[in-house]
Amino acid sequence: MPQIDLPLAQLREYRPALTAQSDLAEFWGRTLAEAKTLPLDVSLEPIDYPVDGLGVARILYDGWRGARIGGWFLARAGARSQPTLIFYHGYSGSKGQVYDYLGWALQGYTVLAVDVRGQSGESSDGTVYPGGHVTGWMTQGITAPEDYYYRGVYVDCVRALDVAVTRPEVDAARLGVAGVSQGGGLTLAVAALDPRPKLAMPEVPFLCQFPRALELTNQNPYQEIALYCNRYPDRHDAVFRTLSYFDNLNLADRITCPVLMTVGLQDLICPPSTVYAAYNRIQSPKELRVYPFGAHEAFPTHHEHKLRWARRYLLGKV
Repeated sequence: MPQIDLPLAQLREYRPALTAQSDLAEFWGRTLAEAKTLPLDVSLEPIDYPVDGLGVARILYDGWRGARIGGWFLARAGARSQPTLIFYHGYSGSKGQVYDYLGWALQGYTVLAVDVRGQSGESSDGTVYPGGHVTGWMTQGITAPEDYYYRGVYVDCVRALDVAVTRPEVDAARLGVAGVSQGGGLTLAVAALDPRPKLAMPEVPFLCQFPRALELTNQNPYQEIALYCNRYPDRHDAVFRTLSYFDNLNLADRITCPVLMTVGLQDLICPPSTVYAAYNRIQSPKELRVYPFGAHEAFPTHHEHKLRWARRYLLGKV
């Protein structure tokens, strides 16, 4: 097996120094408090979907400071107070197709799958970001945490919980969050910033230990940050200060719910040590499924583990 990172024994003990600023908690407290004052303005548009007994709708709600966030909402016809899973997608992608969530919905879970602002789905982002940036989203507003693109993204994703609990099909006491890559990073961030999730299932998570990632990979999306710093070397310190507020390395110890995570030891996009950096900080019940020959991918054999964890922590069944 090609070794692209630390040996597994060292990864299991890997605990790098935090990069958190002294006002990290105040920054997120202030941000989320402002978000709570913003109306959700939820709208649902039912769609005709060729599966009997299933309700499907296109959902829209207001995100952070003017963004309009789109998603899918699925629940069995007539459902009330079901356990609910909220899904976040990978970088530059979208929520995908309704079909991707049928397995969960037909088991009795309500599903909300959201598009990240400005990426390939239906969510808009009207924010004007100060300063230049390179292609992509990673460096938009990156010289100040107040202006950074992912401030809005994280808030939008937390507000998905707010939207979910307004619906009669949702049991507010049984919420889970899940996603792959960027979606995995957003899953960790939401679980850290909001106490409502009772389960988090991030896979090969992005947005973990930015400095280490940039030392190890020349792949996008992290490479966007490297390109930006190469173009604007005088902004290096400001860039990494901003990123520290959004780094799951610094947020992970705030997570209180059970966490099921994956890592591929040949992942060149989200290097294994960056995943372990966040995982090793989590204090709640947790499990990391290690795929020695895995790259940056959703592992097919992992689906059954997710079913079992959701069954245990959201359905209350062993």
